[in-house]
This record gives sequence, C-alpha cells and structure tokens, in this order.
Amino acid sequence: MLSHDQIWGAIDRLAERHELTPSGLARRAGLDPTSFNKSKRLSADGRLRWPSTESIAKVLDATGASVEQFLAFLQPDAGFSKRPAGQPDGTFPPQGSSIPLLGFAQAGAGGFFDDGGFPAGQGWDVVEFPAAPAQKSAVYALEVQGESMMPLYRDGDVLIVEPGAQVRRNDRVVVRTCEGEVMAKVLLRQSPRSIELMSLNPEHPHRTLELSDVDWIARIIWASQ
Repeated sequence: MLSHDQIWGAIDRLAERHELTPSGLARRAGLDPTSFNKSKRLSADGRLRWPSTESIAKVLDATGASVEQFLAFLQPDAGFSKRPAGQPDGTFPPQGSSIPLLGFAQAGAGGFFDDGGFPAGQGWDVVEFPAAPAQKSAVYALEVQGESMMPLYRDGDVLIVEPGAQVRRNDRVVVRTCEGEVMAKVLLRQSPRSIELMSLNPEHPHRTLELSDVDWIARIIWASQ
C-alpha cells in the first residue's frame, strides 16, 4: 500500500527532476501555486491530506512524465544525475519550448548557477520561448525587476540569455560579479584584464570591472517587450 510520504515524496522528486520547487511544479501544471506546499499536506487538526488523482494527472501531463516514471519516484533513492559544471543539462528546457525563468533579484543569490553560468539547482520557474529547444538548448530567462534598466527594459520584461555564447562589442549582456551583483549592460570594450560596460539607463554611470571580479557574462539574445 502506498503511503502518504511516498506520494508526496514522488511529487517532490518529480519537481526536483525538472529543476522546480513544488510550487513551481504546481504552477506549471495549472494548479494553485500553494497546492503542493508542505503546509498543505496536513490539515489544521493533523489529518493527512493527499494530492488528488486529477492533480497528479495534470502534473504528469505538464512534465511529460509517464505513470511508470512517477511510480519510480516513489522510492526515496530516486533522483537524477547532475551535469558537469558548464555543460547544458538535458532537463533545460524541461519540455517543449519552455526554458528556466528567474528574477534578477534572485539571480544574485547563490545556488542558481554553476561555475559556467548555466542554470543549476532548484527554485526556477519556466517561461515559453519562441524557438525550437534543439536550437537553444541552454538558454534561460531573467525577469526584469525595478526601473534601473529603463527606458530599454521595463519592470516585468523577460530577457532571454544564452550562457557560453561568444560576446562582442556592443552586445547586450548580463553580468554577474563574484560578489553576487547581477546587471544588464552593453559591452563597450573587453581587454585581457577588464571589461567596460555601458548602462542601459542614462541616469546610471558606466561600469568598468576587472575580469577577476566577474563570475560570468552572458549574451542577451531576445527580450519580451
């Protein structure tokens, strides 16, 4: 007989397999984002709450997982292999033309990128990207938060970023410093020791960074505006 912990554990491991939080998995399946929260797994009086078969069916449809694959996740040791640093993971994008999505504010925190600037870890949402996944298998999206990139990018705009792509002068880029600062700029100049960046907002000064202070730099290839 299947236990309460096994069913919820399978949902958690399916979310992890697709680099999502339980709430991100619920959103992707068209459910209330809190549907799979741990606080919802027990009622106020301590009774066990079970996910509905309809919810599980929607999750399987949204992720492309089969019933057999879901059953495999019932085992506590079920998991997925991590990719080497700097190499795209087959789970990005998770399916179809979906790609990982993260807010700029979250991008400055640790745990969301590997050493090569590729998506890693949990906590990513997904967004649809108008290109075949086979063509852009490693791209991800950053959502603009705030007005610091006006007038070019507004709050809520989504920037599609391609890590590992060659960047050239006048490219629009996203840069993450070793201290966790994340910024969208225009690459003006790059030398063996430093990069010069032009701010998108004329009210903000240009920046010059030593390459030793740069964690990664990635090219912006598309923006929703």
